[in-house]
This record gives sequence, C-alpha cells and structure tokens, in this order.
Amino acid sequence: MKVAELNGLSDEQLAHKALELERTMLAHSFRHRLGQLENTSVLGRTRRDIARAHTVLGARERANGLAAGSLLSKHRSSFVPAAPSAAEGEGGFLKGLLDKQDGAE
Repeated sequence: MKVAELNGLSDEQLAHKALELERTMLAHSFRHRLGQLENTSVLGRTRRDIARAHTVLGARERANGLAAGSLLSKHRSSFVPAAPSAAEGEGGFLKGLLDKQDGAE
C-alpha cells in the first residue's frame, strides 16, 4: 500500500483501514505461530502498512491540532470488521478449531 493511496482516503476510511490492517496482522500472527502461514513476508509488509497508516493519521491530527490517537479512537466505534477472506486460510483460524472440536476432521 502506498502513502498516496492512504492520503486519498477520508479520515474515517483511513482509520478503518488502519484497524483492518491491525486485524489482518493479528490473524497472520496467529497463523504463523501455528505453523499455518506459508508466506511469512506478509508479516513485514502488513506491519509496514500499519505504520504508514498510523503515520498519515498522525500527520492529519497534527495538521488539525487534534490530540494524538484521536482520529482512530473517534472512528473505532463505527468500524465493522470484514469477514475473513479465503486468503487468510480456508475458513479462517477458528473454523479449524471448531472442526477439530466437532470431530469433522
């Protein structure tokens, strides 16, 4: 993700993008710890994308004279996480646990 793309987003969209990236990072981290993550380079790329989003958020806050973290906290309540995609694993992390518990494997 490029900074120009992030600059083109509204404050709410940017905050939601940062929250979605953090959620994605958490999913990748779980999959990595379980040995299910095939391409570990996504961890570094996602971490850098989170940093870029937070940098743009911070610049906007400073430009508008807002407190640090205020844009993210303002828009956190309207954030609705997307359903896990197939790229995050076939059915996601919890589906594998539920399958094991139900004896589906």
